[in-house]
Amino acid sequence: MKETIKANLTAVLHSAGQYIRWLALGGLTGAVVGLVSSLFSWCLVNATALRSAFPWVFLTLPLGGLVIVFLYRALHYESNRGTDSIIESLHGDIHLSPKMTFLIFVSTVITLFGGGSVGRESAALQIGGSLGKSLGDLLRLKQEDKKIILMSGMAAAFSALFGTPMTASFFAMEVASVGSMYYAALVPCICAALVSRQVAVTLGVPEEIFHVSNDMAFTLPSGLRAILLAGCCAVVSILFCLSLQLFHKLMHRFLPNSYIRIAAGGVLIILLTLLCGSQDYLGTGMNIIERAVEGQALPWAFLLKILFTSVTIAAGYRGGEIVPSLFIGATFGCCAAGLFGLPASLGASIGMVSLFCGVTNCPMASLLIAFELFGFSDAYYYLIAVATSYMLSGYFGLYHAQRITYSKYENRFIDRYTDSWFS
Repeated sequence: MKETIKANLTAVLHSAGQYIRWLALGGLTGAVVGLVSSLFSWCLVNATALRSAFPWVFLTLPLGGLVIVFLYRALHYESNRGTDSIIESLHGDIHLSPKMTFLIFVSTVITLFGGGSVGRESAALQIGGSLGKSLGDLLRLKQEDKKIILMSGMAAAFSALFGTPMTASFFAMEVASVGSMYYAALVPCICAALVSRQVAVTLGVPEEIFHVSNDMAFTLPSGLRAILLAGCCAVVSILFCLSLQLFHKLMHRFLPNSYIRIAAGGVLIILLTLLCGSQDYLGTGMNIIERAVEGQALPWAFLLKILFTSVTIAAGYRGGEIVPSLFIGATFGCCAAGLFGLPASLGASIGMVSLFCGVTNCPMASLLIAFELFGFSDAYYYLIAVATSYMLSGYFGLYHAQRITYSKYENRFIDRYTDSWFS
């Protein structure tokens, strides 16, 4: 009896000790990453503001591309695969250099200053993951613990930049292995995300919140309409992933020199912008997303964003694909909603959530980002949209190092990578 009590007490004390330990490590990671991410956000905001104030600045994109290639070559980091390198480190040995933080920080600012059609999240994941790994090395943690700190860094950076700590926490645990999550990282990821977000708020990083206008109650007919829209969004998410793969294949095949490729990509973006007569498809396009959620979008906007982003990423510019996917989802959903008898604003929000889920294969994070961006009033629409997009988007995804652990269609272990048609 005494031995049982002693064993139980030891187990309780061990759990409490581990909880305090990970709380402290998560808080430290959140504070450090939050500071760096806040500086990164400030640089991005000002780079975008300068481009908006001086419309001719987008003409400097090819020059900025040459600087990016030079920096990666000068620091001998050309082989870096961005977010895929972070995900690969979660699957196996960690091979991340502190140089990653500096390079992705500077190159993403240069890309957005010049008008490259990218987002911030890939840079956030790389900055957070790299800083987390550096903290793990500094604290001499064992390999398994370094991976948890790496995930905590990812969550912290995502949270600081997007203002979505719940999404950030689960996205960091969910993105590497679809169908299973690293729950051992739950406490440090949540702690890091909350601390990082508080640091960002204190330092004035803006928060992204959208107001959806919807007076349609959730019923069986309206739910079926949402399913149809989400299904169409799943098809668009596949189109986006295939477009990224195809342009990457073509540009690397016909323009093997990285200097020529990135300069040519920059020139092509300039020509496309002049042809469109609008700079709406440059940069992150957050203002276009806001207009779409308000119910205003051009029917062809989602296709042009797919084109602009595919060219930018394939050419070698740095940044992410998630914010462009939100742009694509918002504009497509806004315009397609009328075909299914849904309010345009609701359609835009369903489109954003569905595209996010379709390209990341992260249903939990997708549901949480809906709640954090749009609130809970239309929760049932987002619930069925996420479920529909997750299944109908198949095994495509933005990250080729991402593993599908369990089948999307049956209770079966498959452990395969996301689909690549143009490898």
